[in-house]
Amino acid sequence: MSAVDKIKAPIKGEMEKFEPFFRESMRTKVPLLNVIMNYILRRKGKQMRPMFVFLTSKMLQDNVEDSTHTAASLIELLHTATLIHDDVVDEAYERRGFFSVNALWKSKISVLVGDYLLSKGLLLAVENNEYELLKIVSVAVKEMSEGELLQIQQSRKLKITEDIYYDIIRKKTAALIAACTACGAKSTGADDEQVEKMRMFGEHVGMAFQIKDDLLDYQNNGNIGKPSGNDIKEKKLTLPIIHVLKNASKSDQKRILSIVKRHNKNKKKVQEVIDFVIDNGGLDYTTQIMHEYCEKALDLLKDIPESESKEALIELVNYVVIRKK
Repeated sequence: MSAVDKIKAPIKGEMEKFEPFFRESMRTKVPLLNVIMNYILRRKGKQMRPMFVFLTSKMLQDNVEDSTHTAASLIELLHTATLIHDDVVDEAYERRGFFSVNALWKSKISVLVGDYLLSKGLLLAVENNEYELLKIVSVAVKEMSEGELLQIQQSRKLKITEDIYYDIIRKKTAALIAACTACGAKSTGADDEQVEKMRMFGEHVGMAFQIKDDLLDYQNNGNIGKPSGNDIKEKKLTLPIIHVLKNASKSDQKRILSIVKRHNKNKKKVQEVIDFVIDNGGLDYTTQIMHEYCEKALDLLKDIPESESKEALIELVNYVVIRKK
């Protein structure tokens, strides 16, 4: 049994029921849209976000209600929409080893498909009178858009501090995982204090998740063989490089930033930046920060009674930091 299957075990029934529920929420009478929806559904990933929703809900209340299924579908619809829009923004033609929607149907159709999924999410919430869930998720979508724009703005300037980096990833990545755990809690009828506590839990996990992603770009990976350096190629300054530049000499700062700005497509030069970051402790520092966020998240679960779902949620947090891709 894989690590993900083990985590899913307490919510196996809920995830199986979720599949047709989510598929139905994507249904449309437009043939082209149906073809694209089927393509998206066949290539779905680990579905970590619905897992966060269901595990949070089941940890707080053993009986999972329809409200939780609505929450999971709402999150997944909006997450899928943002991924499609991201691929258009990044001009990306691949996602998880498959062609992106953007690659197969071009940007105009991709933007419209993303808009369609966003509107399906809004309608799903409204039709089920789930206005509180809609509010939580709408705040997350607003933050994600702000995070993307903040990152684009900063990458143009190539001037970014650790505080700005944390702000970007809190909005870009952590906001959605925070919405998952807040929606999971809200769907059980939890009070505002409990919902906020679970939102903070999700935010800390989301911070650790993105920091791990940024670490993987600098680490040897069994699947790739060597670091990809994609962030450097895209002129993205993430925590490992931000930290070492802060402590580097003026001449090293100038040299490294010059490579990122002007030679970011040169493999040898990109490797030079990766080596500089590793040799100056960038990965050790970043790993330490990632573990601190995980600890903060797990501390918030201490008062919650033990259960299979709580254990699985803890495993999911641990999985976030040990994954290899």
